[in-house]
Amino acid sequence: MTPNGTSAVAGRAAPSAPSAQAAPGRIDWVDYAKGICIVMVVMMHSVLGVELAAGETGFMHPLVAFAKPFRMPDFFLISGLFLSVVIDRDWRTFLDRKVVHFAYFYVLWVTIQFGFKAPSFAAETGWAHAGFLYLESFIEPFGTLWFIYLLPVFFVVTKATRRAPPLLIWGIAALLEMAHIVTGWTVIDEFCARFVYFYSGYLFAGYVFGLSDRARAQPRLALAALALWALLDGGLVKSGLSEWPLVSLALGLAGACAVVTVATLLARAHWLGSLRFCGEHSIVIYLAFFLPMAATRTLLLRAGIIHDIGTISLVVTIAGVVGALAIWRIALKAGANFLFERPDAFWIAPKKPQPALQPAE
Repeated sequence: MTPNGTSAVAGRAAPSAPSAQAAPGRIDWVDYAKGICIVMVVMMHSVLGVELAAGETGFMHPLVAFAKPFRMPDFFLISGLFLSVVIDRDWRTFLDRKVVHFAYFYVLWVTIQFGFKAPSFAAETGWAHAGFLYLESFIEPFGTLWFIYLLPVFFVVTKATRRAPPLLIWGIAALLEMAHIVTGWTVIDEFCARFVYFYSGYLFAGYVFGLSDRARAQPRLALAALALWALLDGGLVKSGLSEWPLVSLALGLAGACAVVTVATLLARAHWLGSLRFCGEHSIVIYLAFFLPMAATRTLLLRAGIIHDIGTISLVVTIAGVVGALAIWRIALKAGANFLFERPDAFWIAPKKPQPALQPAE
């Protein structure tokens, strides 16, 4: 919504949709952006996991550090882009689509993840403590799943405050980000650090779509802007200033805009269709990548076939993405759709046709 309360996405998203759709109901650059985000997330977990286990860093470490200021901000900004399309739905329908949907996958996949890790927890502290850790995961997000735990919180807070002055909410969210609050509780800390980006996607959706339109119309200017941004981001990360208050917020928003621009240019050129495919199925990758990632990391480090840490990190990243998609395809063929599709029994509101512009997950 714009500051005057009208829908920004209605004003800007709709005009660009016809020329930007890669499939019915989808916008190509949005899927590219989501693909970039999910690959960066898998890369971060893969690289840092390999480096921690090996006790040394590789050539991919600088890339992970470069992406840190904008990796999650862009994911949350994209997640908020289409909220104005559905925010005025009745609470029952809204909670079904934006809370129960993610709660189902969180409960299911936290149980699956915990099932793999519980034996090691029990070996260290006993099964009673392992059970306590499982129950704790419902108030303290477990492992890599904190993103889908936090999204429903963002959706509900935004709907609950939609009658408040939008710029006031954005200002408070920005102050929370710049405060760099650390309590030790993931939900509190990540809410303070990330809500401003989600709300920015919701509040400034029209400007984001406008940015995409301009990048599509003026690719040379967009490339020049990207080069300048890359120099600034890289320089501030290397200098250690990227974590400073205000600087972190500026880099998060600028990086999110950069990803939108890169995604638009890729969509315009019809390059890297596999990246768009990853974006279309980002929730699948996010839920399942932990298993092939961890398995490949353990196998390569123990086998000693590859000695370069950077190369191992790259292989583990690819295995995480491809392996997650493979698990999804196997699940569908085996009739285990419930792993990636919410069964009818877990809907609390009637199903309705998807809107013309499909929200990002």
